[in-house]
Amino acid sequence: MLAAMLGVVSSLSKLRLISTLFALSLPVFLVSRHLLRIQRRVKQVPRTYERVLILGGSSGIGRALAHEYAARGARVCITARREEELRKVVEECNALPIVPNSKDEARIFSVVTDFTNVEDMVHLRTAVEDEWQGVDTLIICAGVSALRPLMEVAGLERDGRIFTPSQATLEGIQKTVDIADKAAKVNYMGPLISAVTFIPLLQRSSLAPSVLLISTMAALVPAPTRSLYASTKAASLLLFQALAIEHPLIRFSFAIPATVKGNFRASAVDGGIPREYDPNEIGITPKDVARRCARAIDAGEKYVFMPYLYSKFGHWAYWLAPTFVEWRAGLKYHFAA
Repeated sequence: MLAAMLGVVSSLSKLRLISTLFALSLPVFLVSRHLLRIQRRVKQVPRTYERVLILGGSSGIGRALAHEYAARGARVCITARREEELRKVVEECNALPIVPNSKDEARIFSVVTDFTNVEDMVHLRTAVEDEWQGVDTLIICAGVSALRPLMEVAGLERDGRIFTPSQATLEGIQKTVDIADKAAKVNYMGPLISAVTFIPLLQRSSLAPSVLLISTMAALVPAPTRSLYASTKAASLLLFQALAIEHPLIRFSFAIPATVKGNFRASAVDGGIPREYDPNEIGITPKDVARRCARAIDAGEKYVFMPYLYSKFGHWAYWLAPTFVEWRAGLKYHFAA
């Protein structure tokens, strides 16, 4: 009996030892793998030779990413619809101190492009091929917001169970469709056109091709007043998740930030105004997002939650306790059903 008990104790001690060693070695393994991935891509595509194409680089996260890659000494092409803003970003990038050993030729250039326009995108591809003979990193930042509840977009006001007017008019429904088309054109069709235009060039011309899609936490965890924005961003996220399976030679990364500081919400296609607390007080900065995204591309990370604990917890909590998360979302956006 005593021998049996001693055997059980010995087995438990061994199990605890194995568990402790595993717990200690796992972080070392993960960090080592992360560093090896970075070293592998940097060896294949040196940072001062990397060809980076940023779609939507005139403001916000895209502008910060242009600064980040320019400071590394990478070759950067910035696109957007606003020529004057593009010129400013190019000047800002050229004024940055850069790492040594970067190439002496013009490293930064811009192309005025509407990435929802097929002719514009083919012209951009030709410009990139003429300048660089290819591309290593494609970053899709462009997007628009929508900030109103869907019934409100249709012209309905709600008081409890009652809508005023009692139902949507033909004009209200058509207005909703038109606004949804605007959101989908930028948040879904633009990324789709980008993928079709550049994936073959990426795969043919780069030793380590990478794609980064700037998505949003709203694409994974629904929120009131964000029905059009969240659904169109979720559509593009799922599209690129499928593309990652269809094109395994390309590393796809998906940035999932929570609230980000800046004036992005001013682009709301439905004319809505933010209902949550001032994002410029509680949000993360575009610069922080850009730095984290650049590291993720280097390491080939697939999902980049920012801030990590808050966003990751929110994602998992929605599946474990959806009613609680929906209640918290209603409080955040000052929405009462």
